[in-house]
Amino acid sequence: MAMDKNELEEVLEVLASHRGRQTELITVYISAGYDVNVVQKQLEAEKSTSKNIKSTSTRKNVTEALEKIVRHLKGLKKTPENGLAVFCGNVAKVEGQTDLQIWAIEPPLPLKIRLYRCDKEFVLDPLKTMMEVDEVFALLVMDRKEVTIGLLEGKRIEVIQKMTSGIPGKVRAGGQSSQRFHRITEGLTRDFYKRIAEEMKKNFFEHPKLKGILIGGPIPTKDEFVDDEYMTTQLREKIIGVRDIGDTSESGLKELVAKSQDILAKQEIIHEQKMLERFFKTLGEKPDLAALKEPLTKQALDYGAVDVLILSKELKKEDVSDLKDVANNTGATIEIVSNETDEGKQFFNLGGIGAILRFKMEKVLQ
Repeated sequence: MAMDKNELEEVLEVLASHRGRQTELITVYISAGYDVNVVQKQLEAEKSTSKNIKSTSTRKNVTEALEKIVRHLKGLKKTPENGLAVFCGNVAKVEGQTDLQIWAIEPPLPLKIRLYRCDKEFVLDPLKTMMEVDEVFALLVMDRKEVTIGLLEGKRIEVIQKMTSGIPGKVRAGGQSSQRFHRITEGLTRDFYKRIAEEMKKNFFEHPKLKGILIGGPIPTKDEFVDDEYMTTQLREKIIGVRDIGDTSESGLKELVAKSQDILAKQEIIHEQKMLERFFKTLGEKPDLAALKEPLTKQALDYGAVDVLILSKELKKEDVSDLKDVANNTGATIEIVSNETDEGKQFFNLGGIGAILRFKMEKVLQ
C-alpha cells in the first residue's frame, strides 16, 4: 500500500539520520511499471561484484544487505503500482556491531527513476521531491502554431503531449483573397483549439489528484482558447491562472511554473483555510461531529469515528505519532496545518489537535 505524505516524511527523517562507516548503505529505486524480477536478477549479479570489495567488514555488510533486498523482492508478485524504493544496510551506531535494517517504500506518487547505489548515506532526493505537494497541476503553453501540455508534480515537470496546428503563415497560397485566407486560417485555428481541448480532457478530466490548471501563451491566443469555452465546464473551473508566455516548448512550461509561484503558494493556503473553516463550522453548528484536543480526538480515533484528523505543524512529532498510527489504521485522512493563516494560529492556540467525525459519539465523548 502506498505511503501518504505524512508517513513518508517520518520515514525519510529516520533514513536521513543513518550514516555508513564505508560505502555500505544500499539504495534501490524501481520505477513504476518496471519488472521487479529484472531488478532482482541485477542485484544477484551485484552480489558477485561485491566480492571484490577489499574491506572485510564492508564486503560482509554489502553482501548481506543485497541478500536481504533480494529476499524481499522475491516475495513480491509484481512491482507496486507507484514503484518501489528499498533501503538496506548496517545502521549500528557502535563500530563492530551489526544492525542490518531494511525499508521498502511504495511512494505516494509514481517513481520515474531506476537506481542502484551503494554509498555512505541513502539516496533520498527522489522521495523528498514528492513531499512538496499532494496534488498535481496541469500545464498548457500554446499559440496558434504549437502547444505543449505538461504536468507539475512537486517541483518535477513532465511533458505529456506536443502538437502542431499546421496552420499556414501569412503568405497566401495560389493568390487567395485576404478574406478567404482569413476564413481558412480561422477554421484551422478552431479545429486546433478543439484538438487541444480533447487532449486536456483525455489527460486530466478524470485525474484524481488534479488541483488546478495553469495556461500560458501570447495575447490573444491563450485568451481566445479560455474565453471561447473549448474545454469542458469541469476543466474550465479548474483554471487557476493564465499567464503571458512567449515560449510554447518545454522551456515554456518551466517559464509558466516560474511565473505562477504566487498562485501555487496560494493554493496550499486556500486548501488549509477551507479545511479549517469546515472544522470550525462543524464545531460550532454540529459539535457532536467534531472533536477538539487530544483526549476527545483519541477516543474518537479508537472508535473509528474520525473522518479527518487535523494536527498543527507546530506540535512535536512524538506527541502525535500514536494518533497518526490509529488514523492510518482506521482510514482517516490526516491534515497537517501551518501557523501561516489566522485559522491555523487559532487552531494551534486551541490545542492543535482536532477531528471531523464520521458519526456522532455522544455516549463515548461525554
